[in-house]
Amino acid sequence: MSVIDCDYLPTEKVKIPAELALLIVRKASAMAAAFEEQALDQLTKDARRAILRGTEPRRVIREMRL
Repeated sequence: MSVIDCDYLPTEKVKIPAELALLIVRKASAMAAAFEEQALDQLTKDARRAILRGTEPRRVIREMRL
């Protein structure tokens, strides 16, 4: 028993079937790829906008923490 008495937390271990685990991993991978693509698009758009405004590329690098 822990220091904090938490009877609302599940105590039994649930075995996730391999097929379900594989589907979860595939879904997480697809979600991560979509997020990566969105992040790349946004960072590129932000950098392009800054350069068009006349910001030095070195400053863009520094401000974007690249």
